[in-house]
Amino acid sequence: MRSLNIGATGMLAQQLNVEVISNNIANLNTTGFKRQRAEFSDLLYQNLRRVGTNSSDTGTVVPTGIQLGLGVKPSATYRITSQGEMNITDNSLDVAINGEGYFNVELPSGETGYTRAGALQLSPTGDIVTPDGYTVQPGINVPTNAVSISINSAGEVYVKLDGQVNAALAGQFDLAIFPNEAGLEAIGDNYFLETPASGAPTNGAPNSTGFGSILQGALETSNVNAVSEITNLITAQRAYEMNSKILTASDEMMRSVANLR
Repeated sequence: MRSLNIGATGMLAQQLNVEVISNNIANLNTTGFKRQRAEFSDLLYQNLRRVGTNSSDTGTVVPTGIQLGLGVKPSATYRITSQGEMNITDNSLDVAINGEGYFNVELPSGETGYTRAGALQLSPTGDIVTPDGYTVQPGINVPTNAVSISINSAGEVYVKLDGQVNAALAGQFDLAIFPNEAGLEAIGDNYFLETPASGAPTNGAPNSTGFGSILQGALETSNVNAVSEITNLITAQRAYEMNSKILTASDEMMRSVANLR
């Protein structure tokens, strides 16, 4: 019976759906996390009576035909890149991007990683780095005798040195934007890599045309909505149960046929 295979594809699809939802919920408090949505498409159809064929030698046409679907398959896990809420931390090295853009990070492999997680720190040499110790491009160094750090909306980093009245410019953050953010490859640790689907990045200064601004003393929270995810989880669970009922019903029908005398 086709329904056995069809029900199985439905159960597998909802299993993947639950896995995507569980990852969203697990990252509810991950800085800069962007939730994903599972998308599905129907499988090929079997034409038992093809629509549009002639039904007689007088040229009459079959209006609808008989098409039997063979189930469902996952087609994508789409990343939704909407803005998360701003969580005020009052930490001078916590920075959030309000709008479009990603920080450029030099990875140990030599590749450039992209992230919106702005929980930055200072290295032993005074460089501004990620929690993993990776340098945030274009490389900003804070002198060891600096008594305060100020970052404006354009991403300019000013440091006030001990014994000086005026703050000195230490550098400026650089942001990257992509034609298709959803096409970036997530590699964990809040980093993304460029792919052919994302397109090449365009780099520019924060708060310029097309780029977001920088907010010091804040972090962008995950854009996961807990209530929405729980609702989706319940829906996926019910869909899984209904597909399992299809297998049970099909099995009982086959048992009835097997028990015919």
